[in-house]
Amino acid sequence: MSAPDLHLSPTQAVLDSLLPQDWQALVHAEPVTAARWMEAAAQLGSGDAQAICGQWRLDGHGLPRDAQAARSYFLKAAQQAHPMGMNMAGRCFENGWGGEADFFAAANWYRQAAHSGLDAAMYNYANLLATGQGVARDDEAALEWYRHAAARGHAKSKTKIGYFYEDGRVVARDLDAAFVWFEGGALGGDFRGQFNYATLLAQRGDLQAALHWLHKVPATATPAYQRKAGEKLMQSNYPEIRAFGEKMIENAA
Repeated sequence: MSAPDLHLSPTQAVLDSLLPQDWQALVHAEPVTAARWMEAAAQLGSGDAQAICGQWRLDGHGLPRDAQAARSYFLKAAQQAHPMGMNMAGRCFENGWGGEADFFAAANWYRQAAHSGLDAAMYNYANLLATGQGVARDDEAALEWYRHAAARGHAKSKTKIGYFYEDGRVVARDLDAAFVWFEGGALGGDFRGQFNYATLLAQRGDLQAALHWLHKVPATATPAYQRKAGEKLMQSNYPEIRAFGEKMIENAA
């Protein structure tokens, strides 16, 4: 079917007939009208609509920003075993969005979403396993979950695996393997992967390729990361890289 008329209240029959491409059309519709329709669909119990409303409440997309309402929507979706609802409920608990932070609850929701096959949840659960937040620290289990997510193309997980090989944690230290994993993260658009891949390229003497990837980092990196990365670049033997590091520090100010 084509996307529903957003000026008509949704019915259960309409919700049951929606295909993935219909949901995509709804997500890209005019924000205020779409939000009104989506909240009505959420009230009918649609887990997809509840997860979308939660994200829109976080982002202020067609609705006023309201982290508490976002958490509530995500939890409603999570209680229906909606993968993204479970993952985002975990994000709310991990970051204290819309209420108190609770790493144990975050780990619980991430774990359930990870077992459902959601790569983002695998990554988030692995992060808690690697840091021992809300769950006993377990580097081996963390690496396993990063690998599961990476197998699904998750770029940030590829970068994390690169760190394991670079540090010799769980696996034997192997800079060639780290290089490959950082490359995967870089190609997938992860700014940490781009930075680390560039760093290893520079160590191998490929200055132009290193600068190519370094120039991609500021597009998505946080100011805090740019500052930290810039400080590392200032220690390079290459004046071109030191100059770029100085620029990153200035941009982060």
